[in-house]
Amino acid sequence: MVSLKIRLLLSAFLIFSPFFNILADDTIPSSFEDFTLDEVVVKSKGVKKLNFGATDSELITAVELTRAACCNLGESFSTNPSVDVNYADAATGAKQIKLLGLSGTYVQLLNENTPAMRGIAANYGLDYIPGPWIQSIQVSKGASSVKNGFESITGQINVELNKPQLPKKLNLNAYFDSDGKLEFNAAGNLHFGQRWSGALLVHGANSFWTHDANDDGFVDMPKVKRLSLVNRWAYMGERYVFQIYAKGLLEKRTSGQIGKHSSHLADPYVIDIFSKRLELFTKNAYIISKENDVNIALILSGSVQDLNSNFGLKLYDALQYDGYASLMFERKWTEMHALSVGLSYQYDAYRQHYRLLADESSPLKDYTHEGVNGLYGQYTLNLDDKFIAMGGLRYDYSSLYGSFVTPRIHLRYNPSDLWSLHGSAGMGYRSPHPLAEFNYLLASSRNWHLPEKLRMEKGFNTGLGFTFTSTIADRAITVSSEYYFTKFFNQLAADLDQPHTVRLTTDSKGYSHNVQAEVTVDPIDDLTVTAAYRFTDVMVNYGTGYQRKPLTSRHKGLITIGYSPFIGKWQFDATFTVNGGGVMPSPYITANGKPSWQEKYPAFCGLNLQITRNFRFWSIYLGGENLTNYRQKNPIIDASDPWGKDFDATMVWGPLQGAMVYFGVRINLQ
Repeated sequence: MVSLKIRLLLSAFLIFSPFFNILADDTIPSSFEDFTLDEVVVKSKGVKKLNFGATDSELITAVELTRAACCNLGESFSTNPSVDVNYADAATGAKQIKLLGLSGTYVQLLNENTPAMRGIAANYGLDYIPGPWIQSIQVSKGASSVKNGFESITGQINVELNKPQLPKKLNLNAYFDSDGKLEFNAAGNLHFGQRWSGALLVHGANSFWTHDANDDGFVDMPKVKRLSLVNRWAYMGERYVFQIYAKGLLEKRTSGQIGKHSSHLADPYVIDIFSKRLELFTKNAYIISKENDVNIALILSGSVQDLNSNFGLKLYDALQYDGYASLMFERKWTEMHALSVGLSYQYDAYRQHYRLLADESSPLKDYTHEGVNGLYGQYTLNLDDKFIAMGGLRYDYSSLYGSFVTPRIHLRYNPSDLWSLHGSAGMGYRSPHPLAEFNYLLASSRNWHLPEKLRMEKGFNTGLGFTFTSTIADRAITVSSEYYFTKFFNQLAADLDQPHTVRLTTDSKGYSHNVQAEVTVDPIDDLTVTAAYRFTDVMVNYGTGYQRKPLTSRHKGLITIGYSPFIGKWQFDATFTVNGGGVMPSPYITANGKPSWQEKYPAFCGLNLQITRNFRFWSIYLGGENLTNYRQKNPIIDASDPWGKDFDATMVWGPLQGAMVYFGVRINLQ
């Protein structure tokens, strides 16, 4: 069935391609006398290593995001060897980022340098940011700058969205795939005089069909309806700059026994998750001296999210408020010396209403709130871009956990234009919220044991790496390698080794080693090939000794190929991945006398392809994901009896869907 869909879509794409040429009116002239140069096409790299800053960072541009469907932020890393995005369970569609082999909760996610997707938004927040809205993504590995807080332990991901002050444009994107998912995105901006500009961003998504490929009675992916809207304004004065951003989102997820076999069930197991979210931030900057880059800035941001969810008879409802304020002063005396100092305040409040056991008579209630005051200083020494040193120190006081200090240092040495060496070390902290972060584990019959007392998570990260760029036979080649070590002194973890039990604790410890090597080469004109390999060794200690962390692959290989002939009119992209195997939580014996799952899971491969035809103002694209058609056969344990003690939909290590094809149209008017 899938192969038939692929053949039909590919045939239609090739048949109508000449017609698209006529519409675009970009055919080659019959003689040089008729030739007129209308435009110059400038090709840019999709991923750029930022070798002239202190941190280990790379920039993912909008060009890279067009190499795949990239319907949302979570899918924007499909061609990136550093960042993994995996499903957390087989029922809710919750996704988790992994950087340096560790959970995304240790990656500080920022929306234009303001805190984003924290707490209850962490599990589903990657779907909240549509890919076509994204202008660029900056990924920083290791302990990042202290300016943005104390939370980044393994890294930082900062997302920049389309801005109103950029040249006037209108971007439209429509997407449809063989699983029945339809998405529409629009982003446009207008200028009002020399100073003011405004932008409107719209997103809508709907899943029309249900799929149950393994006939276990549970749909493979939830049906999702989502609508979000962003309105933002900017004032760009000579010395004063002002921005305001407002976003609203509604999302409904429905999963469980809702497919074709559910009509005869008297009491189907249904999962409903409904989210309402509002975000707001303002940025104010006053330039005191342009000559010395002296400025003062004030950032204010806040969000409120109302989450209502039920997993069969279990439920988790939460109302979360976040507030953030940052006042900073920056000055650059010369190109050699720069200083940044500032004050910050972070506030989080959670009202939670939950039933963790199906047979509990009445739900429990909980209210927690925390305020964190902080101040920081950061100094940068730059010796003609040959040697860069950036040292930062933060002091913060939490109303729940008291005071703590966050030191961080970054070093970079560029002995020539060919070589770049970097190193970093620093501490990181995080306030744990067990139910908000692990509520997807309610999609099981496990008994819950919550920690009696919470401890702040504390970790240390250090790393070394190099980048070498040269030419061989007039062909560019870039080689990079890195090693990172992370150690946790206190860590929030979910111990799933005990039968039919999930035990959450903040007393666990752990460490990880992460080694990655990457090569990018342009073997012929218009062709770019990237090959990468990563080894990750993650250990965790729940209190009974160190053991390998379950559901974490030790090896990953990735090859991406991008070919854009005919001055970029065509774009062919392929991404091949190999995911190594790993260990599972300790299995238990089910009612039928068999183990609930194997102790280890195998390695598996994946293949994504996309063909894009670019015209002057628009493009069409056809692609496929997981074309190896590999999927975890039975991700839900005892799916025939979801009300029994053996039911578990959280043991996910591989793809949940088979091969999928998609088709889309992008329109870019400037």
